[in-house]
Amino acid sequence: MKGSLWRAGPPGWLQALPFSAVFLCFFIAPLLLIGAVSFWPTSDYELVPGFTWQNYVSIFDGCANLADPCVTLKTYASTLRFSLMTWAVSLVLGFTIAYFLAFHVRSPGTQTLLFVICTIPFWTSNVIRMISWVPLLGRNGLVNQTLQGLGVVQQPVEWLLFSEFSVVLAFVHLYTMFMLVPIFNSMMRIDRALLEAADDCGASGWQTLWNVIVPLSRTGIVIGSIFVITIVMGDFVTVGVMGGQQIASVGKVIQVQTSYLQFPLAAANAVVLLAVVLMIIAALTRMVDLRKEL
Repeated sequence: MKGSLWRAGPPGWLQALPFSAVFLCFFIAPLLLIGAVSFWPTSDYELVPGFTWQNYVSIFDGCANLADPCVTLKTYASTLRFSLMTWAVSLVLGFTIAYFLAFHVRSPGTQTLLFVICTIPFWTSNVIRMISWVPLLGRNGLVNQTLQGLGVVQQPVEWLLFSEFSVVLAFVHLYTMFMLVPIFNSMMRIDRALLEAADDCGASGWQTLWNVIVPLSRTGIVIGSIFVITIVMGDFVTVGVMGGQQIASVGKVIQVQTSYLQFPLAAANAVVLLAVVLMIIAALTRMVDLRKEL
């Protein structure tokens, strides 16, 4: 009897054991370590184990006065603004491209080809893709030269590069695929008979889109939103490069603190950031039961 069970396959808990071990070692353990370090006293040159709330107190120092927000609240507001702008633009682009691929491209081969074309930017590193915007958006870049040549502007447009505009543009360039892929996957699972039924009932294209396709693509939209928002919240490379090291974000603050060896303070900021991201994820997942939909 026991031999027949093993021939059918090992028990489920044993199959999950390797993945659980990897998950504990490379995800749970580092998080616990960061949480522990966040309570250690801050030292200039070494890590001194101990327990103190001072790191968290210094993060929120002066934040009680909402009329004059502290640096932490201003930084989180700036980061959330980047996240929301990137989410909105990538949602429109990702949904539009996914809709076109899913419902207007009939050939599976053409779908695959166009989808691969969308992934071409991922064939190079993020830094190279960001730097590629510099000769386009710079003061003497192609865009400014074209605008001046056409007489649209007399002086180079300064806000095209090293500004909030360039940061959001780079985010959209880097992370729209994280929105497109789950939405496309949800759209491909929609029964085409539902679209035919909506058409038979006299629904217009916009009515079918809003009342049939969007609700049935909700799972993909939520998953894509989680990907985009959480990645942007913790990003510091894009903000540093495209913002000209002049724009603050939570990830950038943590990176600077780490570079100055302020590991306990950086760990405390990381814990606060993780808590904020988890609250955002919890709010998004309340819109759809992912375990039921997937």
